[in-house]
Parts: sequence; structure tokens; C-alpha cells
Amino acid sequence: MWNFPVAPPKASTYAAPHDYLFYAITALTVFFTVVVFAVVIFFAIKYREGSKASREGASDENLRVEIMWSVPPLFLAFLIFAWSTKLYVDWRKPPDNAMEVFVIGKQWMWHVQHANGVRENNELHLPAGVPIRVTMISQDVIHAFYIPAFRSQYHVVPGRYTVQYFTPTTPGRYPLYCTMHCGTQHSEMGGYVTVLSKDEFAKWLERGGEEQAPVTKTMAQRGAELFKDKNCGSCHGPADTVQGPSLNGIYGTARKMTDGSAPIADQEYLREAIIDPYRRLNQGYRDTMPGDYRQVFTEEELLDVIEYTKSPGATKTPEVQVATNSGASSR
Repeated sequence: MWNFPVAPPKASTYAAPHDYLFYAITALTVFFTVVVFAVVIFFAIKYREGSKASREGASDENLRVEIMWSVPPLFLAFLIFAWSTKLYVDWRKPPDNAMEVFVIGKQWMWHVQHANGVRENNELHLPAGVPIRVTMISQDVIHAFYIPAFRSQYHVVPGRYTVQYFTPTTPGRYPLYCTMHCGTQHSEMGGYVTVLSKDEFAKWLERGGEEQAPVTKTMAQRGAELFKDKNCGSCHGPADTVQGPSLNGIYGTARKMTDGSAPIADQEYLREAIIDPYRRLNQGYRDTMPGDYRQVFTEEELLDVIEYTKSPGATKTPEVQVATNSGASSR
């Protein structure tokens, strides 16, 4: 039986629009290739050596012909540009109420963290019909997170977070690849994305993923413990002090820096504030943050701390209120 698929299955809302553009570009490429090839063959035969075709009155230029072969392709190029630009903007536009998943690329595996504390290696479980935001970072070299069935790919780089968005549509199990050569075992860096119905995914999370045991701590709770263990609350309390600013409710707010800039305290900012606090200092503070926190936190722990910082007011006791102010930064 014929079984030769020309493309991976379409399992996200972005897949079909992506394929329409791809096939349109392919069709135009084939059409113009055939036309040009046919014209070349026609003239090669007609005016071959020894043929009786008249060569009198040959012209070096013909404005009408030049317009015919230049203007229509130009408009087609503009059309493809507008079409592809719209698709890219739609793909990069953050969806409302997206579920967040965290991915860390390592030589040579994908480590995945869910907000409720479930962790996976080379596996990613997702619910169908729910917009997904994947926050990614590498702990060593450049990788690329690629799910062919979703038509979604983006680089995963060391030192900063990158993000991609998609909405799975069809339950199933789909390959996951790294498409950036990342070392000797690059070809082995892969896994699978399993799309479940919303009810099945909720049950999967509740029972602790593949471990079949409920997770006792969420990412935010692990971040609170790290904040306490590293004694970050000695400088970052429930309110601003001379030692450091409060981190309670900091996420998503504009920060006033000594260089006059006002960056938004997003995930990228908070990561930089922890591991490179002197790059940009908050107004009113000096370079008093002790230690090299690059050596203190792993990438997984940084994600935990930042996730807790994003959820202020989770508890009301003074101890955990201090823990809400995660990051231990002089920023």
C-alpha cells in the first residue's frame, strides 16, 4: 500500500497556514522553472546551428517583454512577503492565557519543567486546544527546539531566554528534535511530544507525570525554599530597605535604573538581576550584592526562583512573604 507522506502530520493551529505558504512558494518555483526551461529548449531547437529560422531583424531590447517578465514576478514577491510576514507575526504574538512550560537544552537532552513541579526528560506532555508558551534556555551551547508536526522551531541559546508559542490541536505522539549541530551526540538529542485531551492531561499532571506519584512541590514552592536557603531575605524583605529593593510584586513592573533606562522586570531581567546584578543597578543602590550567583544557582533553580517571584502574595506569613521576594539581587 502507498505510504509515502510528503509532510509531517499537522497538529497545531499554525501548521496548516504554514503549509499553504510553503506549497504556494513551491508551486510558483516549479511554474517559473518549467516556463524558463521550456523557453530555453524552444529557442535552442529553433535557432540551433544549421536551422532555417530567420535571424533577420533581431533586436537587442524589447520593453514590452522586459515588463512582462519583471512586473508580475515583482508583485508575486510582494504578495509572498506580506503573506509570510503576517504568518510570522501571528506565530510570534503571545497568546492570551497561555500555559507556560520551561525547557532547558543540555548536551544532549531536553529537560522540561511544568509549573506544578512535574519534570520530564526528552518528553513533553501538552493538552490539546490550549495555547502554550515555551520558555527556553541552554546550559551549554546553542540548540534548536523543533517540533515538525507543529511547524514550530526556535533557537535555544545560553545566557538568555527565548520563547516560542503554539496551540496543539490533535492528540497523538510527535517527534521532537534539536536542529542545531550541538556536538558529537547531536543526532541523539531528540524526544517526543505527547498531546493529550484536556481531561487526560489534567489527570497526567495530578498523578505526577510518568513517575505515577503526585508532585509535592511546585516550581514556585521550590523557588521559595531556594530563596530562604540562600538567605536572600536578609537584603530583600517585604519592603524596600537600604540593603536592597523588595522583590514582592516586582514581576511585570518598570524598574528605574542608574543609567536612566526603565526595563520591564520580565524573566530575562530577573535572571540577569540574579547572576549579573552589577550590569544595571536600581536607582538608589550600589554594587553591594555579595557572591557570584552564576555558581550558586543552576538553570533549573533559576527558573524556580523566577517562577516564585512571578506569584507574589501566595502566602501571608512574614517568612514566606520574604520568600516571595526572590532573586537576592541588588536590583
